[in-house]
Amino acid sequence: MAITLSDDTTKKALGSLKRYFDERRDEELGDLQAHLLLEYIIEEIGPSIYNAALADAQGYLRERLDDLDGACGVPEFGYWTRTQNRRGAR
Repeated sequence: MAITLSDDTTKKALGSLKRYFDERRDEELGDLQAHLLLEYIIEEIGPSIYNAALADAQGYLRERLDDLDGACGVPEFGYWTRTQNRRGAR
């Protein structure tokens, strides 16, 4: 699955890269250079970040599914237990 960014996110990422190079490296990064660097990062590093996020989401969902009985389960055949508690034990 190819990782793609929306136009707005791409614009913000390019601006961030250019600002980083300007403020932290005292280099000016041109539009083409920033675009090529962003493409490299998305293609080379993006899948690792994506896969880590996917693993985190899977773990979160597994935890929720493991607790599904506790969170949503309803005790079965509890009528007589409730009735005895109201009337006293027989």
